[in-house]
Amino acid sequence: MIFINHNNTNIYFNHAAEQYVLENIEDECFMLWRNEPSILIGRNQNTMAEINTEYVKEKGIKIVRRLTGGGAVYNDLGNINFTFIGKSSENVVENFRKFTKPILEALIALGVKAEFSGRNDLVIEGKKFSGNAQYYYKNKVLHHGTLLFLTSMTELSKALKVNPLKFKEKSVKSVESRVTNISEHLNNNMNVMDFKKYIVDYVMKSFAEKELYEFSGKELKEIDEIAKNRFSTWQWNFGNSPKYSYSKQARCGGSTIQVNFNVEKGYIKKMKLYGDFFFKKDIKSLEDKFKEIKHSEENIKEILDNIDINEYINGIKNEEILSLMF
Repeated sequence: MIFINHNNTNIYFNHAAEQYVLENIEDECFMLWRNEPSILIGRNQNTMAEINTEYVKEKGIKIVRRLTGGGAVYNDLGNINFTFIGKSSENVVENFRKFTKPILEALIALGVKAEFSGRNDLVIEGKKFSGNAQYYYKNKVLHHGTLLFLTSMTELSKALKVNPLKFKEKSVKSVESRVTNISEHLNNNMNVMDFKKYIVDYVMKSFAEKELYEFSGKELKEIDEIAKNRFSTWQWNFGNSPKYSYSKQARCGGSTIQVNFNVEKGYIKKMKLYGDFFFKKDIKSLEDKFKEIKHSEENIKEILDNIDINEYINGIKNEEILSLMF
């Protein structure tokens, strides 16, 4: 097994690195990495239905869709992610146990009462500190998980808090659970980088490995290309969401307005606007302007900037329509 050492905290690079290793390096691999403040969306989830859009935008939190399934998770620099890539067994449960075992043993050696729980979680005294997921490629499996060490629970809860009434769709939902930071259960003081080094050293020792693998310049270029062409794209992170229906109502410009639309592959297919507003032009001509437009703030804003919204809905501002649609 090779142990890959890198300190890149860019979310797109980190997920591209996993794909590169999975597809190009034959050896079994272990890797520890951290992400800047971000939300990691499961492969089969609707991105818009998992995030608090307003809060994510305000805080500059980045979004990336993982290769793996499971639910949405929040990352910051107080969290560590671990990745194992190795040969797959036929038993999925066996794979989960195999790759979480070294992490559990490392924590138990620190005096932390950590254990495997349910389908894919690691817990301390019933509280989750690690969610795990897997992706299968040929005869290999990519297993990764989070390790909440000193993550901001306030940011975590706010970034993932979504109004469930806005969305009607069939994508995989994240499951709310009680969470905890590992740092709260340690007998000795340890910062996140100390903890990261400890995990690396412990797992390397358990596999009798002494050398750390560094990506070559050529490999870094290839990883950057994967990040550019897949993990940093709107199409991958938002356009790949399952189709969904969106609805929201608010008081705008003295009128009550409700917006409803359907989205497929990230594009608005059909929109309807209802309300007690006054108008000069038929509202259908406004609705049609959004057909086949990306459900993204940038694209919606571009449409609004090129029309006089008051001709369709009297007394309203562009910002109010924009707010209605997210």
